[in-house]
Amino acid sequence: MWYKETIIYELHVRSFADGDGDGVGDFKGLIGKLDYLQRLGAGAVWLLPFYPSPLRDDGYDIADYDSINPVYGTLRDFRRFLHEAHARGLKVITELVLNHTSDQHAWFQRARRAAPGSRQRDWYVWSDTTEKYRGARIIFNDFEHSNWTWDPVAKAHYWHRFYSHQPDLNYDNPAVRKAMIKVVDHWLGMGVDGLRLDAVPYLIERSGTNCENLPETHEFLKELRSHVDARHPGCMLLAEANQWPEDAVSYFGRGDECHMAFHFPVMPRIFMSLWTEDRYPVVDILEQTPPIPEVCQWALFLRNHDELTLEMVTDEERDYMVRAYASDARARINMGIRRRLAPLMQNNRRRIEVINFLLFSFPGTPIIYYGDELGMGDNYHLGDRHGVRTPMQWSPDRNAGFSTANPQSIYPPVVVDPEYHYQVVNVETQERNQTSLLWWMRRLIAMYKSLPSLGKGSLRFVRSENTKVLSFLREHESQRLLVLVNLSRHAQVAELELGELAGTTPVEVFGGSRFPQVGKAPYVVTLGPHDHFWLVLEDQRAPACAPEGVVLRGLQDDASEVPGYDIIARVVSRFPQLLTQPALQQEGAPQRPARLLDHLVLGHGDDAPVLALVDAGAGQEPAAFCLAMPGFKHGESLRHLEETRPEAVLARLKDGARVTGLIDGLEDARTAHLLAAQMTGGFTRRSRESEWSAKVLLPRARRAELAVASEACRLLRSTRHSACWSLGNEGLLKIYRHPEEGAHHEPELLKALKRQGFEGVPELIAELDYRRPGSQGMTLAVIVEFLPGAENGRDFADQALRHMAELALATDCPVGDPVAQPLLAAPALTQAQRGVLGEHVLDFFRRLGERAASLHAALGREPGAAFEPEPFNKLYQRSIYQSMRNLAHRADSAVRRAAQEAGRTARRLPLAQVRDRLAGLLAIPPSGLRIRIHGDFRLVNILRRGPELCIVDFDGDVRLPLGERAIKRSPLRDVANMLVSIERAVSRASRSDPGQHPADQTRLAAWRALWRRAAGHAFLKSYLEHAEPSGQLPGAREETLGLLRIFLLEQLLGRVMREAWERPDEADMYMDMVDSYLKVFP
Repeated sequence: MWYKETIIYELHVRSFADGDGDGVGDFKGLIGKLDYLQRLGAGAVWLLPFYPSPLRDDGYDIADYDSINPVYGTLRDFRRFLHEAHARGLKVITELVLNHTSDQHAWFQRARRAAPGSRQRDWYVWSDTTEKYRGARIIFNDFEHSNWTWDPVAKAHYWHRFYSHQPDLNYDNPAVRKAMIKVVDHWLGMGVDGLRLDAVPYLIERSGTNCENLPETHEFLKELRSHVDARHPGCMLLAEANQWPEDAVSYFGRGDECHMAFHFPVMPRIFMSLWTEDRYPVVDILEQTPPIPEVCQWALFLRNHDELTLEMVTDEERDYMVRAYASDARARINMGIRRRLAPLMQNNRRRIEVINFLLFSFPGTPIIYYGDELGMGDNYHLGDRHGVRTPMQWSPDRNAGFSTANPQSIYPPVVVDPEYHYQVVNVETQERNQTSLLWWMRRLIAMYKSLPSLGKGSLRFVRSENTKVLSFLREHESQRLLVLVNLSRHAQVAELELGELAGTTPVEVFGGSRFPQVGKAPYVVTLGPHDHFWLVLEDQRAPACAPEGVVLRGLQDDASEVPGYDIIARVVSRFPQLLTQPALQQEGAPQRPARLLDHLVLGHGDDAPVLALVDAGAGQEPAAFCLAMPGFKHGESLRHLEETRPEAVLARLKDGARVTGLIDGLEDARTAHLLAAQMTGGFTRRSRESEWSAKVLLPRARRAELAVASEACRLLRSTRHSACWSLGNEGLLKIYRHPEEGAHHEPELLKALKRQGFEGVPELIAELDYRRPGSQGMTLAVIVEFLPGAENGRDFADQALRHMAELALATDCPVGDPVAQPLLAAPALTQAQRGVLGEHVLDFFRRLGERAASLHAALGREPGAAFEPEPFNKLYQRSIYQSMRNLAHRADSAVRRAAQEAGRTARRLPLAQVRDRLAGLLAIPPSGLRIRIHGDFRLVNILRRGPELCIVDFDGDVRLPLGERAIKRSPLRDVANMLVSIERAVSRASRSDPGQHPADQTRLAAWRALWRRAAGHAFLKSYLEHAEPSGQLPGAREETLGLLRIFLLEQLLGRVMREAWERPDEADMYMDMVDSYLKVFP
C-alpha cells in the first residue's frame, strides 16, 4: 500500500520543462527535472493528460487513448521517463478519462456516421429529444446550457456532462467497458503505477435520477478493480468524485473498488477555517466523513489544475468563499475560483505555511501542485483555467528557465506579475536560501515521512473552548501525535482536555523541544499567530509540574494609515463607536483603525452634516463598509439629547470648559431632512474617481409631496443595521449603516414586484447609490412609501391574544385537550371557541397566507438570472442540510459562550436530537423550486389597514451579507419564519401576565396553545391552497409538510443563535421552543 506512505506531486508535462526548445514542455524536459522532485521528497508523480487531443480542454478531450501527443514526445520518450522515475523511487500516476472522449476521437466519428441502433452507434449516448435525464445538473453552467448537443451528422442529440465537444461514452455497452479495460492494460502493463479515474461518478445515465453515483457505476468499478488486482498487482486506482463525504466514500466499496478517492469537501473548508479563524468547518466535515476500508486512503489537496471547486459547500459558504478569496469576478469560473495557493493566501508566508501544515496533518495522502512549493503566482486574465497552468519557474533567466524558445511562442506565458515575477519566485533563487518556502516545504515533507501516524493513523479531536485553536490526535500503533494549529493571525491561548494522556510529555518534532508534562488538569498552551506544532507524546515520566499559560498581548495596529485630510477622518478614526458592527460579526475579531474612504456634504455652511463612507476594517472581510454621520451638539441642545436619546450621544469631548457632544448624526432630524431632500431632488456628484447618485423613481408631479419640514421628520427606529425616519405622512427614509457592494435586496425586490404588478408592498420612491472605480455600486439609503396609521401584525396579534385572554377567563367555553399539538395540525374548533379566538383573527391569518402565496408567485415570475426559479434538487438538498448542521453547531456554541461570559451555567442544545431531526431532510425526495424570498417574513413586517395587508421591510436577514440574502431558497422558509413568529407572539403573551392565579394560568395556557394552532393552521392552509398551483412547492402535500418541519427547526436554531448574546432570556424562550419541537415532532 505505497499510496498510504507517499507524497504525490501533480504536474502538467506541457508546463513543467521544455527539453527541445519549441516552447512546449515535454518528456525530455521532465526527465531532466526528476532529480528536483527527488530532492523535494515527492514519492509519486501525477501527470495531467498527455494523449493526442485537440486541446480544447487542455488534454481532457482525448482523441486517442493509446499514444502520446507529439508535442510532448513519443512513446519511447515516455518509456524512458518511466524508467528514470522508477530508478529514483518515484511512482507514476497518469490520467484515465473514463467518462468521455473528444468529439475528434475515432470512436465518436465512427458512431456519428453509423446507423441508429447499430453497434458502432451505441458507443455513445444518443437521443432524439433533450428531455431525457432532466434530473442531471449542468456542471459547467458558465459555458453550457444543456447536457445534450445536436449533431448534424448523426441527426440526433448526444449526451455530455462537461463541454459539448466531449461526448460521454455509453457504459451500458459491454464493448465500451471492454475497450476501456484494454486501455488500462496498455498503460499499467507499460509500468504506470496508478490511474486517476476522471469524472467517475457520471459513467451511467438513468431516468428519474441525477445520473450520479449510480449502482451500475460501482458495478463497473468492481469489475475494473478485480481486473487490475489480477493482472497488475500493486497498482492503484484513484477516483475523482466531487461529492459529499457519504457519497465519495462509496467509491471505495468494501475495499473492492478504488484504492483512493479525493476528499473534495474538506479542501474548501480548510480555506474557510483559515479565513474565518474558526475550526468548525473542518471539524464538522471530518466528523461527517464515514470510516473507510483499511486498504483505502483519502487523497488530500489544496490546489490543483482546476478551479478551487466550491460544489461541495453550502450556498452561504460558497458566497462567503467567493467574497473572501475572489472579490474580482474575473477570478471565478464555473462554481469555483481559478487561483493558485499563494495568491489565495495573499502571499502571506505564515498563512501559506499553516495551510500546508494542515494539508499534511489530516488523514490522507497529501498532493502538491507544481510550483506551490515555491509560492508561484497565477494569471487569471488568460481565461479558462490556463492561469493556474503557467510554466514552472526554474530560474530568473529568460522564460523562467522553462524554455529557450522565443517568449512569444510560449503559452500559457510565464508569470510576470511584480509580486510573483519569475525573477523573484523561482527554484534557483530559493535553493540558495535555506529560509525560503522551498526549503521549508522540504523539511515539512521529510518530517511527514518520519511520522507514520500522519499517513496511516486515526484521528481524534481534542476539546478546547477556544475555537480559533484546532487540536487533534493522530495515532498509529504506539505513536501518538498531538497536532496544534492556531488558525488566527493573533496570539491565542487554549486549555486542552488531555486528562486521559496524563503522564505523557509532548516533544516538538522539528526542534526536539520538550513541553511540560501532561497532567489531569486542562493543558494550557499559548500559540503565536498561525503557530502550528506536531508534538509526539512520549510516555516516559517527567517531574510533576503544573503547566502554566503565558498570555501574549498583541501590538496595537498602527493608526498612521488613517488619512487626515479633514476633521471627519480624524473623528472616524478616534471614535469607532460611530461604526456599530453587525450583531453576528466574527467573535473576537480585532479591528483595524477605521479609514475614511469618501464623504458627501449635505447642504452648505461650516455646520453642514457630512455623510462619511468608512472602511471599518472588521475582521478579515475584503471590505467592511460603514455609513457614519458624525455630528456635534453643544449646550442646551446637547443636554436635551442626553435626556431624550442618551444612546445617540457617543462621546463628550472637552476643550477647556467647553463640552461638545459627538453624536450619531443618523439619528438627527436635521440630517435626515437634508439627506431626504437631496435624494428626492435627484443628483449625481463625483468625488475623486467615485460617484454618488440619487435616483428618483417617483413621477416629478408627485415629488412635492415629500417636501416636508425637518420638524416633520420623526425617528421610527435606530438599530445597529439601519436608521429609519418618517418624512411626514408620505415617505420613509431608511439609511443602511453597513452598505455592501452589489444589488441591495430591498430595492431589487421592490422593483421586481412592481414590474409584476404586485400591489401589496410599499412603492420605492428614491435610492442613494455609491460606486467606486472598478467595483459594483452599493445602495446607501432608500425612500419608500410610508403607510401612516397602519397596524403591524405583531401588535395585532398581541391585542388579539389579550382580548382572547379576557374572553377565555370570562366564559365557561371548554378549550379542549391542553396537550401540546403539532403546529401544523388542524384544530377542530366549535363555534364557541371561534368566538373566543375571534373570527376576524382567523380571517387575518387566512388573508396573510393568500398574500404570502401571491408574493412568492410574483417573485417566481420575474425574469432574469437573479430571479429565475431553480430546481430544488438533491445536490442543493445536501447543501442546505450542511448549512443546518453548521447552524446547530453555531447556535450551541453561542449559547455556551454567552453563558460563560455572563458567569452562569450553560444550557445546552440537544445537538444529537437536533441533528437527527435535520437528517430527516435527506429522506424527503427533492422537488419544487427555489426562488427569491422575503427573507424576514415575520408579523412585525406585515402592515394592516382595514382588510388590506401590506408586506414591508424587504431587507431580509440584515445580519447576513447581501450575497447570502440573494440566494434562492424554498418559499417554505418564509412560511416557517411566519409560523415561528406566531409561536413567538404566544410566548410573549404568556410572559406578559405572570401575576395570574395558577388555575387561570393553566386555562390561559391551553387557550393560547389553541390560538397558536388555529392561527398557524389558518395561515398555512390558505398559503398551501394558493401556492400549490404555482409549482414552487413539492408535488406531494406530505413532502411539503416534511420540508416545512425541517425549516421550522432551522428558524428556531437561528433565533437561538441570534439572541444568545443580546437577549439571553429570549434565547431561553427559543430553546424552550426547540425542546417543544423535539417532543411534538418525534
